[in-house]
Amino acid sequence: MTILIVGGSGFLGAELVRQAASAGHSVAATYATGPGDASGAAWHPLDLRDTARVDSLVAALRPRLVVNASSGGADWSVTAQGPIRLALAAARHGSRLVHVSSDAVFSGARPQYDESCLPDPVTPYGAAKAAAETGVLLTHRQALVARTSLIIGGGRSAPERLVHALATGARDGALFTDDIRCPVHVTDLAAALLELASRRTAGIRHLAGPDALSRYELGLLIAERDGLDPARLPTGLRAASALPGALAVRLDGRATRRHLRTRLRGAREFCLAPR
Repeated sequence: MTILIVGGSGFLGAELVRQAASAGHSVAATYATGPGDASGAAWHPLDLRDTARVDSLVAALRPRLVVNASSGGADWSVTAQGPIRLALAAARHGSRLVHVSSDAVFSGARPQYDESCLPDPVTPYGAAKAAAETGVLLTHRQALVARTSLIIGGGRSAPERLVHALATGARDGALFTDDIRCPVHVTDLAAALLELASRRTAGIRHLAGPDALSRYELGLLIAERDGLDPARLPTGLRAASALPGALAVRLDGRATRRHLRTRLRGAREFCLAPR
């Protein structure tokens, strides 16, 4: 079948392209500034702010499945409104839709968040992601919204690059000991998204790892894996910084994991496994 990966040039998008192509699907992928390096896809420029272009691309490709793995930061027109334009086009042309969301939709006020918890964002980015979730589910009744956490893998993710930069002195900063998330490996996440799509799963699902770790604890695991000196990793408190955002957001994905063939490994496992 034909799969359209929106945001295929990104970190998660590239892995989705790789896995979908390896499974024998016809893959189309979009980019905002330039095509990605992942092979096996036909590349198309796409600006999610352009309603006509979004609709014309979906109409031309007629994909069986659309996966939105794009990221527009706090840009409301891209992050909040873009996925709704995509959902409208997917619904109009009979495509299934998987929309990748974030744990940024939560404030961290609760000990943990399962799929029944309502968003309570505390940042513009989180508000945009929450608005996109609502719009997507209202517009495309069979859509899947998959919330995830820190995405790690292969040394290429932003958290991994930060650990290397801090350990080598290439940049200043700190790894917060009070900023807690549930990291997930990019290959596990991509496989789980494609598995759920193949089952026509709809609604909200949480796809995160079972280990809740601070950014410093995650940094120590990455340092051990990559042979870096953990003593060179500076620590700090996010609560004492000027950075906005939630402190501890623990996604509870047990209900989803029970029904997955794909195993979502915890960071303690995948960080210390051979890359």
